[in-house]
Amino acid sequence: MALYAKAAEILEKVERKQATVKTLVYDSKFQNIKQLFALVCETQKFSSILQEIIESTKLLKQTKIKMNLAKVLVYDLVIGKGLKCGGAWKALMMKHRSRLQAALARMKIKQKVSRNQDLLSSSLQHPEGDQLPRYVRVNTLKTTVEDAIDYFKREGFSYLGQAYRLDDLNLKGKSFVGDLHLSDLLVFSPKTDFHDHNLYKAGHIILQDKGLWICLCTTVYLISQQASSHVLDACAAPGNKTSHLAAIMKNKGRLFAFDLDAKRLSTMSTLLLRAGVTCQQLANQDFLKVDPDGPQYKDVEYILLDPSCSGSGMVCLRDEASPSQKEQDKRRLQALAAFQLHCLNHALRFPRLQRLVYSTCSIHTEENEQVVAACLLQNPGFRLVPLLQQWPERGLAPLTKCLRASTTKTLTHGFFVALLERHTAQRLEEQASETLNLVAEMSPSSPSTSKDIHEADITEGGDEVQEPISTKDMDMAEEANPTEENTETSGMKKRKKKKDGDKEVLEHKITEEQTNTSGRAKKKKNAKVE
Repeated sequence: MALYAKAAEILEKVERKQATVKTLVYDSKFQNIKQLFALVCETQKFSSILQEIIESTKLLKQTKIKMNLAKVLVYDLVIGKGLKCGGAWKALMMKHRSRLQAALARMKIKQKVSRNQDLLSSSLQHPEGDQLPRYVRVNTLKTTVEDAIDYFKREGFSYLGQAYRLDDLNLKGKSFVGDLHLSDLLVFSPKTDFHDHNLYKAGHIILQDKGLWICLCTTVYLISQQASSHVLDACAAPGNKTSHLAAIMKNKGRLFAFDLDAKRLSTMSTLLLRAGVTCQQLANQDFLKVDPDGPQYKDVEYILLDPSCSGSGMVCLRDEASPSQKEQDKRRLQALAAFQLHCLNHALRFPRLQRLVYSTCSIHTEENEQVVAACLLQNPGFRLVPLLQQWPERGLAPLTKCLRASTTKTLTHGFFVALLERHTAQRLEEQASETLNLVAEMSPSSPSTSKDIHEADITEGGDEVQEPISTKDMDMAEEANPTEENTETSGMKKRKKKKDGDKEVLEHKITEEQTNTSGRAKKKKNAKVE
């Protein structure tokens, strides 16, 4: 009975987009992890079919059990290998067995198939997630990339070196490579399982999709330049992002992490302990209720904001939605986008904030470009910063300085990242001056440091939740905020004008001096003649 109760609980959390199936299963501490994982995955795969069987037989009305529990029981009873429980639930389900089997048989006759598997859509029969590489981050708080590679090689894995193209990530068997974008990321063939591996249990490696590391790597060069940065992870649980931030910070400075769910925060505390994180300050608190002007946050300069989203980019969370579900999802998207914009506006109120990373694991424009575009219009004190110019998938125009990802173009789950930077008028002038100096001093062999080009200005928002703007208004956001190139050009024109003016004044003074000198010489000559 415990197996079915836990499986139903995990399915409910997956529906609420709380986490992936694998994360929830391994966090459950269930005695037989593999059995639980298989039941949840198979039930999720046949979810729409099971729901149709349950509704056509009116099982919920007759048994008084909830839908997700009914799904896992019906799956094992009529599709799987039989119920693995006894007692009241088994007795209850056996009463309805013949009706449930008859409903399944009618579905197969209607669709003219003979196997249960053939009832599934082609996308469910061959899930995209099965083709994605296994990404493994080396936790540099506990080990080095070189040591991790040596460990895997001793275990029989074959290291093929550094990847240079996306095709290099199409791996098979026990081959692995270093990622082409991130130095602390190793890439293995799909379905390589490390959950029982010694390095994982010891916190030396972290398992997570590459999309998360991309959104975090945008802060690497910012934080690493500071001796002891104060960083805030606004929606932190289950803790993988926080542990990576701590590694970037080398456990120096202070790392504030918030989450509203006490249980998730407790799990996160355990994960951070295993990962060797010591600079964290956890709080079981709603980020929207955190006072940005609080004395403890006066030095916060960097924020990672990864708010609740639809999870539509996560391959394992996708399913075939009915028309009624699509309408419900549309309303949910609108509510999520308003919440995300509210979170962004609140985060930008921290007085010393310099840069903020906004990320989602969503593929929907409503949660991504439209939220950022609305923020650009409402917050003229900040602007977009371009990210990873070599990354193959960009944000939708005109916000192409943001990043997107997908299973086809980047071999990751779907995600979106934007980097916002505070930009005052004084800083614009300083940067224009710095750029001119760099251009003057730059030699052909030295790398260009003028890549920090920014896109659109963004200000401080109020507490009121505002609706994101439409795609049509995104161009207005771009036009409303001058690009750095235009700003620098304007600055150069002003300096050139000033320089020309100074030159005219100088020439006037020289002419005046020459005139005076000539006059004095003439008087002296006349005096001698007399």
